[in-house]
Amino acid sequence: MSAPLRMGTRKSEMATTQSGLVAKRLTELTGREVELVGITTYGDVTKANLTQLGGTGVFVSELRNKLIEGEIDFAVHSLKDLPTAEDPRITLVATPPRDDPRDALVSTAKLADLAPGARVGTGSPRRVAQLRSLRPDLHYVPIRGNAPTRIGKIAAGELDAVVLATAGLCRLGRDGEISQIFEVDEVLPAPGQGSLAVECPADRADLIELLGVLDDPRTRAAVTAERAVLSALEAGCAAPVGAFASDDGHILNLTAAVVAIDGVRSVRKSTSGPRLAAMDLGRDLAASMIAEGAGTLMGEQAH
Repeated sequence: MSAPLRMGTRKSEMATTQSGLVAKRLTELTGREVELVGITTYGDVTKANLTQLGGTGVFVSELRNKLIEGEIDFAVHSLKDLPTAEDPRITLVATPPRDDPRDALVSTAKLADLAPGARVGTGSPRRVAQLRSLRPDLHYVPIRGNAPTRIGKIAAGELDAVVLATAGLCRLGRDGEISQIFEVDEVLPAPGQGSLAVECPADRADLIELLGVLDDPRTRAAVTAERAVLSALEAGCAAPVGAFASDDGHILNLTAAVVAIDGVRSVRKSTSGPRLAAMDLGRDLAASMIAEGAGTLMGEQAH
């Protein structure tokens, strides 16, 4: 009998929950047992805001190191945490079917009903910029910590609302606390939001074949297009870039936006094309956004 596969995961409740779902699905499909190996990342222990860290890779690099060193067989991440720059030693072997990509408000009221000056917590410049365009009169507070910690700040009276990913709240069984889910035309999600990424060493052909059963082609095409926008804009996951692609079976419909932190100025564009051209679709859309000044808005955010 084969030894259990060692799956690396961050130790947070969110990470172990979603990794556990992937492990269960893999066992159902292949019969292989999986053991979870909890790994602490730099992003888990630092007190700095993600914007100060550049955002990319802080939750991923330690898991990737363990992969390369052979201490784990594969790793599961939230796809939006992955750097867009590829590491040739590692392959993105599967993107399982995507969960709800939208952002959610956790509060006792909808955004429109919050009192002027209400305190809304989020660590994401992308969310702040877009929410500010909807409610410029609210006070947006940078926060860190896992989802339960952030939600707890409402009960403690520190905040009136927090904004989190719908998918994560659903995975934790806390979707009952959502007061509003933002449609993608209100708040454009982060590239890859709601998706998971399964990575393994690039030289492990046996694992690439085994783990490939978890891959969903429609999810992979959509997130490839979204992340191509992010990469072409040379932006990290802390940048104010939203992107979302929907797939009707053959055609990808891709929308992306860069919104200034004041919530007033933005560059938002849409395009569509064949699923097989997902990478080019994202790059071309980013190029047209840069031509309309998206880079200037990005530069302002960086300073």
